[in-house]
Amino acid sequence: MGLIKRITRSRPVQETLGFLVASYLKFVQRTNRFVMEPADAYDRIGPQMPVIAAMWHGQHFMIHFAKRPQDRAASLVSRSGDGEFNAVALRHLGIRAIRGSGARGRDIRKKGGVQAMRAMLKALAGGEMVVMTADIPKISRVCGPGIVTLAQMSGRPIVPVAVVTSRRIDFNSWDKASIGLPFGRGAMVVGEPVHVPRDADAAALETVRQQVERELDAIHERAYALVGSKDPGAKAAPALAGGSRA
Repeated sequence: MGLIKRITRSRPVQETLGFLVASYLKFVQRTNRFVMEPADAYDRIGPQMPVIAAMWHGQHFMIHFAKRPQDRAASLVSRSGDGEFNAVALRHLGIRAIRGSGARGRDIRKKGGVQAMRAMLKALAGGEMVVMTADIPKISRVCGPGIVTLAQMSGRPIVPVAVVTSRRIDFNSWDKASIGLPFGRGAMVVGEPVHVPRDADAAALETVRQQVERELDAIHERAYALVGSKDPGAKAAPALAGGSRA
């Protein structure tokens, strides 16, 4: 590990970075005029708390804007070095971090996926909302099985959430991450709760997985439309057989 990386991953630097990120996000939240859709989202979702708030990767900077002050929440954060200052930032935003992440292949134990699942189940049982990305790393906007499994095991509904701002920086990253800028307009769009039966078989779970994916795509498209933008991470429409028509 190089000197610069060692310095940036030291505890004092991570604490400072996390505090600065949280402070900046609070400033963005205060200086944007947000609209909520549907307008009665909190009235509809409140009685179903605690829920599993689902987001796409790339939305992790601003998703906390949709949390009410009275809602206790925990968020899944990777065990990577970058995840450390994210965990610090979440702490300053009033959200507890659960360390771990989903994984493809044989490294799920190293990633802490099993321990994270247990911790999220415990959080939900204790009345905490759990916030997590629906897609797994490096496969943007394809819902993985983890969030569906969590809903099945916990009995709590999945609620898709999108938060965007009209003024923002869109990064050219695999997850098309965005971070809001001050003094603009914002939209928070909450999708329909998705329930997963405890006795769901593999086919039913796949149907639910696809439902969560479609709902997340739909609310992101709507959120960007509300602020007068196009979703930079939207999936390309499938080509028509035989080519396009004039």
